[in-house]
Amino acid sequence: MNTRDREHATLSFGDVGARGAVEETFYPWDLTVRRFLGEGLPKEIGEKILEANAGANRRTPEVGVEVDLPAPNIEEEKYFQATGFEGVFDYERWLGFDPVRRVGFILPLRGLEMQVFEDTPEHRLFRDETGRVIDLHKLTGVEVNEKYAVVRPEDWTELEELARKEEATYFSQEIIEKVYGPLRDAHARGEYSIRLNIEGFFWTPRELMGTAGVSYAFYDMPEVIHTMNEFSLDIFTRYLPMLLDILPADVLYVQEDVSGVNGPLISPRMFDEFIAPYYLQLVPMLRSKGVRQVFVDTDGDFRRLIPNFRKVGVDGFLPVDVNAGVDIVAVREKYPDVPFVGGFNKLCIADGHEAIDQEFQRLLPVIRQGGYLPGADHQVAPSTPLEYYKYYIGRLREVMAEAGRDAPTSHASCSITTRFSP
Repeated sequence: MNTRDREHATLSFGDVGARGAVEETFYPWDLTVRRFLGEGLPKEIGEKILEANAGANRRTPEVGVEVDLPAPNIEEEKYFQATGFEGVFDYERWLGFDPVRRVGFILPLRGLEMQVFEDTPEHRLFRDETGRVIDLHKLTGVEVNEKYAVVRPEDWTELEELARKEEATYFSQEIIEKVYGPLRDAHARGEYSIRLNIEGFFWTPRELMGTAGVSYAFYDMPEVIHTMNEFSLDIFTRYLPMLLDILPADVLYVQEDVSGVNGPLISPRMFDEFIAPYYLQLVPMLRSKGVRQVFVDTDGDFRRLIPNFRKVGVDGFLPVDVNAGVDIVAVREKYPDVPFVGGFNKLCIADGHEAIDQEFQRLLPVIRQGGYLPGADHQVAPSTPLEYYKYYIGRLREVMAEAGRDAPTSHASCSITTRFSP
C-alpha cells in the first residue's frame, strides 16, 4: 500500500492493512524548530524551515530578529506555495512521519507594498500587504490590529481592483505549472500525499475586516460579504482546476478559523446565508478534479456547525482543539461517520512519556473506529523537548496498528496544563 492509499484508507474508514497513516496535523512552529535545533534536529533541516518562513512572511519578521530572506521562487510563489514547504517535508521524514507534501493556494489580496510608520527595538507599526495596519510587539510576537483593511464598502472596491491586477500578473497556467509541476510524478506514483490549504469564505472577510468588523458587516454590509465570497469563488473556480490537474489533492483543507473557545463565531443561520452557497459551488468542482477529502481547519469549539458543513459537502475537520473543550471521543459518538485529523492534546507531549501514553489511551476508541489521523491539536509548543516529541511519534506509529480495529477500550487523559514558554 503506497503512502497516498494508506492515508485515504485511514481517513475513509477503509482497510489500512498493517497500520494507519502516521502524519502530523500542521507544519512546525518556528520557536519549536529553534528549540529542536539545540536538541539534535539537523541544522540544514531546521534552518531551511526558518529561512523559508522568514521569506514567505516578510511583513512579520521573526520575533526580535531583523530578517529579509526570500523564500525559493518568491515571485512565482507569492500566491502559490510549494518549495517553501520542502524543509517541512524533510523535517517530518527525519522524525519518522509518513511523507506528506504540503502546498498552498493564496487569494491575490496581497498586492500592497508594506509601509512602515514607526520602527523601534520594541515594536513596529506598519501597513501590511492587504492594507491592515498592525502594531507588532517584537519581543512577544503579539500583533495588535490598529485598523483593518476593509471598513467601508469603498475599501473592498479598491482592494478588489488591486487584486485583479495581481491576478493578471501572477495567476497563469505557466506559473502554476512551474510551481507545482515538479511534484506531479512522485505524487502520481504514491510516494507522498498532497495536503493543500486554501482560504475560506469566513476566513477571508474576517482577515480583511476583523472578527468584530465582519460580525457587524453581516448586518450592515451584507452585500460586501457576498461580493468578497463571489470574488474568492471566482478565483477558485478558474485557477484551482489548473493546480488540481497537476496535483489532485489527497486532503484539501479550507482555512476558516470559524470558532473560538466558547463556540462558533457565526451562527448556523448566518452560515447558511453567507457561507454555505459558496461551498455548495466549490466542493463539487473539487470532487470533479480528484480531491479525495475536503476538510475545514478551525480552532476552537466548532461542534454546532458540524451539520452545516456536512450539508455543503465537507468531509471532516482539523485540528480538533482539546484545550477549547472539544473531546473527539464524545464528538465521534455523535457523528460516527465524520473523519478527523488532530485531537491529541499537544500539551501532553511536553508532559512526558506517561502523559503521552495516557492521551493515546484516551484516543484509542476513535483510532480503532478508523476515519481518524491522530495528530497534535495545533502546532507543537516550544515547551516540548525533542526527546518527548520523538517518543510521541514512536507511540503514534505503534497505536496506528490499531486503526480500524473497532474494539472498545477504556480511556484516561493527561492533565491539561498551560506552558508555552520555550
